[in-house]
Amino acid sequence: MSRRILLIFIYVSCVLSAFAQNIKSPSQFLGYEIGTQFTYQQRIADYFKYIATESKNVKLVQYGSTNEGRPLVAMFIASDANIGKLEDIRKNNLGLAGLGDNGTASTNTPVIVWLSYNVHGNEPSSSEAAMQTLFDMVDPANNRTKAWLKNTVVVIDPCLNPDGHERYVNFYNSVKGSAPDANPAAREHAEPWPGGRVNHYYFDLNRDWAWQTQKETQARVGLFNSWLPQVHVDFHEQGYNSPYYFAPAAEPFHRDITAWQKEFQTIIGKNNAKYFDQNGWLYFTKEEFDLLYPSYGDTYPIYNGSIGMTYEQGGIGAGLAVTTRMGDVLTLKDRIAHHHSNSLSTIETASANATKALEEFKKYFDNSRTNPNGDYKTYVIKNDNQDKINALAEVLRRNGIQYNYGVKTNASGFNYINSKTEQFDINAHDMVISAYQPKSVLLHVLLEPKTFVADSNTYDITAWSLPYAYGLQAYGLKEPIKVAPQQMNSGSPSPPLTVSVNKQHAYAYVAAWQSVNDVKFLVELFKKNIKVRYAEIPFEAGGKKFGAGSLILARAGNNNVDFDDNVHYAAMAAGRELTPLTTGFVDKGVDLGSSFIRYIHPPKVMLVSGEGASSESMGEIWYFFEQQIGYPVSLVNYKNLDRARLGDFDAIIFPDGNYDDFPSDKLQSWVKDGGKLIVLQDAVSQLAGKKGFDIKRKDTDTGKTKPSIRIYGDRDRESIKTSVPGAIYKLNLDNTHPLGFGFPKYYYTLKLSDDVYTLLDDGDWNVGTIKKNAYVSGFVGEKSKEKIKDGLLLGVQSMGRGSVVYLVDDPLFRSFWENGKLLFSNAVFMVP
Repeated sequence: MSRRILLIFIYVSCVLSAFAQNIKSPSQFLGYEIGTQFTYQQRIADYFKYIATESKNVKLVQYGSTNEGRPLVAMFIASDANIGKLEDIRKNNLGLAGLGDNGTASTNTPVIVWLSYNVHGNEPSSSEAAMQTLFDMVDPANNRTKAWLKNTVVVIDPCLNPDGHERYVNFYNSVKGSAPDANPAAREHAEPWPGGRVNHYYFDLNRDWAWQTQKETQARVGLFNSWLPQVHVDFHEQGYNSPYYFAPAAEPFHRDITAWQKEFQTIIGKNNAKYFDQNGWLYFTKEEFDLLYPSYGDTYPIYNGSIGMTYEQGGIGAGLAVTTRMGDVLTLKDRIAHHHSNSLSTIETASANATKALEEFKKYFDNSRTNPNGDYKTYVIKNDNQDKINALAEVLRRNGIQYNYGVKTNASGFNYINSKTEQFDINAHDMVISAYQPKSVLLHVLLEPKTFVADSNTYDITAWSLPYAYGLQAYGLKEPIKVAPQQMNSGSPSPPLTVSVNKQHAYAYVAAWQSVNDVKFLVELFKKNIKVRYAEIPFEAGGKKFGAGSLILARAGNNNVDFDDNVHYAAMAAGRELTPLTTGFVDKGVDLGSSFIRYIHPPKVMLVSGEGASSESMGEIWYFFEQQIGYPVSLVNYKNLDRARLGDFDAIIFPDGNYDDFPSDKLQSWVKDGGKLIVLQDAVSQLAGKKGFDIKRKDTDTGKTKPSIRIYGDRDRESIKTSVPGAIYKLNLDNTHPLGFGFPKYYYTLKLSDDVYTLLDDGDWNVGTIKKNAYVSGFVGEKSKEKIKDGLLLGVQSMGRGSVVYLVDDPLFRSFWENGKLLFSNAVFMVP
């Protein structure tokens, strides 16, 4: 009897074991062959959840959610021996980076490979490949991948941009027929505006890694920085006529990228090529995709010690099948196969080189702490604006960069404003950042005043130095300054608290106007129906000085018993400091009843969207109103503008874009009746020369140029002579004009084109002008550099009872150009 029970037990165990071994492939789970249709994001998440329940070698983590409520997940995969020790492995890895107990950290630990898929929603083949890669890594019958997991932890993030992915898949599935139409002219190959590339607010998440303006990025980079993998791959698609691209990357490389990081890119690339060669698949390397701009999915990991790489499969707009220029039919199955091959190849190569990868990882961070790269060993950020210091501190904190306060001494350093080395005092409230820290390389890349560009043919902007972006005075010191230890997660000093107010005797309250936080306060006041005024010129009262633009909350006109409470609560909510005044008679300047004290009418704002508008430019403005200052804005599609009642709006904003049949006459009539038209970038150019609008392009041609002999092989080099891929210029700013309130007499702008305009006519206002020697940092082609001088970049034209505000550059660029947010707010709220 006991023998029979034993046999039954063995039989049942074998059956259960066989059942446990039978993990479903993506095709089996989904009910269709992978690659024959696009998989909805929820089904992708379901497959990852299914694997999490069926495999003992994984751990599924939901690390955040999107604006539309979709989950962001990552799967951690490890061997039997390591899956239960993930937290120990993570802590040890941070120890290797000097971010934990590095005294006990060991390089005898698994190498970490992180694979990120589908950051651009309309590049969806990689999410399909992510499912297949996951299956291969957990398939009990796959001895090849089992071997890799002995010394490797693999992290798979199947979809970095679920909202964009769903926008694309919903579009495609709604227009496809019973069979894919491979003709490139078919409608299934032409997405409607805004396309699936971007997230809910139309941000390109692949340019947000360092700035972390979007909630998806904040969550993802937070998880990434809590692990710091040795290898990171960002999977993309490019135009469907291009073959596959993988590392090694193209020039220019930032000077801080190490020899090992370059070498290991080549090692991985050669292994990828081996499998592509076996299959006869076309590919290219060392072209187009450089390693400079710090906020990509390849460069950000590189500046954090990883081997960061971009893989690009041809396929944007390809749908399920498309005929390429070569006459071949590229299918979704093909695209999945290529990404899948390189996913496994990368893991294989990392596993084969795990010991070296870990040793070099530790060396990278050891050097950062003891012998940092770069000209400057200390950065000092002057605290001339507490709000901007706090905003910068938050970005540094999210990136794990240590900073400190409390230093009082004098020093000599490079002045970012005048580009001179000079003596200056460091005060206790100034931010002091030592380069001797684990994140030294990232610190240097983000703060260096000029980024060296060895090869000017770059893929993105070439200047981003944060002191200029935040409008803060900074110094670079070539000598270290000893500072007390500062915890990375320590925030900056708290925003100033509102002072106590005498509610019975306050004639008026005054608040500063010098940052986007003051804009938030203004919005809070509007919500409480408090009438707000601003001072057109500086004044002194109550022993304090107040600059132009200062907000005045007078009891006159606010005859409400709750006036003091409402003002006080609004100030508390926005963290603003109020100065109560007992009289309208000021010590110096104009009294509070003067005509130079102007009323701020809460404007009803229209933002033009839809076809014609740049989705990313429009998204920056939408996000600013809705998520950053909480002010209502109506989004009106350009094609519906004729049906809109313009009289319902006080301000209309045209973002960058190319608008067919620009309605200049209709808009001009509306402006004359008291409207305010705000136009940005290419929208400015579409008004240039139009009757009634004073804006005119600056003509730099001195005569007819003679034809020259051009070398065909130099055509790419010739084209960059008129290229401006993001460069910083210093404008002269009329800060007595409402568009310049809250600023010094200069403003740093990020130029993305060589557009410059002639000065506006008398009677109008040339608020931001550029001179010959205004260049600060970044690459500018020689022809464009000659053009960007002696002209207008910020202007206001009076027209009847209204005005037109010209913003030639983007003040809200990717939402990280912090100093432009106040400028844009001035255009909306302050310009009369």
